[in-house]
Amino acid sequence: MNAEYVNYRKRVDRDRDVAKNAALAGVAESLLPVLDDVHLARQHGDLSGPFAAIAEKLEATLQRFGLVRYGENGEPFDPAVHEALMHAHSDEVEVATCTQILQPGYRFGERVLRPARVAVADPQ
Repeated sequence: MNAEYVNYRKRVDRDRDVAKNAALAGVAESLLPVLDDVHLARQHGDLSGPFAAIAEKLEATLQRFGLVRYGENGEPFDPAVHEALMHAHSDEVEVATCTQILQPGYRFGERVLRPARVAVADPQ
C-alpha cells in the first residue's frame, strides 16, 4: 500500500511539472511576436529610454523561466532547430552553415517553440 502511494505521488508531481511547463511554454510562445519586435528595434537602434529598460526586464524574466533565443551566423545548419529559407553554395564552408539569421529561434527548455529562420551556405 505504501509503495502504491509513493508511485501515485511521483506520478502526480510529474504530471504537475508537465502541465506547468506546458503553460509557461504557451505564454512564452504567445510573446514571440513582441520579442521579435524588440529584437528588430534593438538591431535598428530604435530601442532606447524607458522602453529599452522594459524590454530588458521582459527578456530577463522570460529567460529566468527557461526561454532561450538562439541562432548565430556561422553555426552548422541543423534541420531540427533551423528552418532554411535561402540556400547558396560556397567554397568557404565544409558543412552546411548558417550564413544569416533572418529570424532568431526560441527554445523553452528542450522544446523548440520556433526554429531559427536562416540563410544557408552549402559546400560546393
